Amino acid sequence: MDRVKDLASKKAAVIFTKSSCCMCHSIKQLFYELGASPAVHELDNDSYGREMEWALRGMGCNPSVPAVFIGGKFVGSSKDVISLHVDGSLKQLLMDAKAIWF
Repeated sequence: MDRVKDLASKKAAVIFTKSSCCMCHSIKQLFYELGASPAVHELDNDSYGREMEWALRGMGCNPSVPAVFIGGKFVGSSKDVISLHVDGSLKQLLMDAKAIWF
């Protein structure tokens, strides 16, 4: 879990993904379209991926990917991020974390 927290705090927006996950791709695209450049960690391409996946599940992310952190804080998975986007608060979270500027 320490590795996840460490990686999540290194950049304003961080997404843990798997290369074969279509929802992961959608969330990354959403962030790019909003002007963010998140750090993306693909668990299936990381030697510590399995351990990080279990740590994410332990944090309440089920399914384990995509797992989104903004400003070092766990935001949730795809349904949480989409809900934030629909109600207009995702952009503000990204601005507050200095992931985007407007």
